[in-house]
Amino acid sequence: MDHLLPAAPWLMAVAAIVSAAACAAAWRAVPWQGRQTALIMAVVMLIVAAGDGDPLVGLVLGGVLLVSAMLGTVGVRGTPAAATCCHRALVSLVMAICAFESASSGPAVASSGQGHGHGLSGILSVLVVVGVVCVVLWTIVAEWVLEPVHHGRTARLLTVEAWAMAAGVAVMCLGF
Repeated sequence: MDHLLPAAPWLMAVAAIVSAAACAAAWRAVPWQGRQTALIMAVVMLIVAAGDGDPLVGLVLGGVLLVSAMLGTVGVRGTPAAATCCHRALVSLVMAICAFESASSGPAVASSGQGHGHGLSGILSVLVVVGVVCVVLWTIVAEWVLEPVHHGRTARLLTVEAWAMAAGVAVMCLGF
C-alpha cells in the first residue's frame, strides 16, 4: 500500500486497533467469528503500517483478510450478532480488495514493464470505493435507522467498533 498518504497506514492501524479493542471488550455479545475478524484486521493493518509495500506481502495479507471475512459469517445466520458480523466481514473484504489492488499496481508490477496489473488495478480501485461507501452507509443506517439489538455498555462498544471500522476504510480510500 505504498500509494497511500504517509500517515494513512498508521491511521488505519489505529482505527483497526480501536475497533478490535471495542469488539474484545464486548466479549459475550460478539461471537468468535466476529472477534477473529476484528483481531485479524488489526494485525493486518499493523503489518501494513510497518511494512514496505511489497506486492507479495499485499497478496498474502489480502488472502488472510479474505479468509477472515469468510470465517466471520460462518454460523451466525439468524443470530442477533449476524448483522455486525456481516459488517465486519464487509470491512475485511474491502481491506482485502485494497491489498489486492495495491499488489496489482505495486512496484514489482510497474517495473516489469508488462503492464498486466493496470486493468485489474482500475477495477479493484472502483470496488474499493464502492465498498467504502457501502461500509459507511451501513454504519449510518445501523446507527440511526435500525433499532439496536444491544443496549447500554455493549451498544456503546459496538458503536465505537463500527465507526472505527468505517473511519479506517474511509482513511484507506482517501489515502489513494
